Amino acid sequence: MSTIYENLRAVEDRIDKAARKSGRSREDVTLVTVTKTRSVEQIKEVIACGATDLGENYVQEAKDKFSQITDPVRWHMIGHLQRNKARHAVEFCSLIHSVDSLELARQIGRQAEAVGRRMDVLIEVKISSEATKFGVEPDDALELVSKIAQVSGVKLCGLMGMAPFELDPLETRPYFKSLKELWDKLPDEQRIYLSMGMTSDFEVAIEEGANMVRIGTAIFGPRG
Repeated sequence: MSTIYENLRAVEDRIDKAARKSGRSREDVTLVTVTKTRSVEQIKEVIACGATDLGENYVQEAKDKFSQITDPVRWHMIGHLQRNKARHAVEFCSLIHSVDSLELARQIGRQAEAVGRRMDVLIEVKISSEATKFGVEPDDALELVSKIAQVSGVKLCGLMGMAPFELDPLETRPYFKSLKELWDKLPDEQRIYLSMGMTSDFEVAIEEGANMVRIGTAIFGPRG
């Protein structure tokens, strides 16, 4: 039995317990396995162990892996996306988590329509004050929601956010709570995914309402 298999089962169990704690079930939470910097061999192994959704941060790295993996998995773009890379993301992604401007949404929409599809996207909200974080400011998020909802070629499916990295997991709770409160204000048809929570804090995120978590290190181990 491989370490990846054992780690994935342990993560699944922790997701299940956190979901039950918040009055939901394991099926209510989508696990996006973060495969950034992981080898194609590792990715194939985690797929064989049951992973169905894979998250990548960089378009070119993801595109290279996509060309080598034929399994019917869903690819997620979870890292910051530059407008000039939108065309490539649209070619293989099922969901783009990191839309933070109207201009990026329009570019994604144009590229999606060019290949005859409608691209599912999330708006990234900057719930942390860390300078390295991207995203729209919370006070501006609902205005951006209303504008992106009108963009042809994209379907707005919810919100994504990241709590500060250096906090104790329990201290992330107010950040996740604030994003959930913002998500609750979205129209029903846009309130599909609330993507928040990573290896260090996903249980708190689920307790606060996340229905999509992005986990890599807890499954693959620390990056070498």
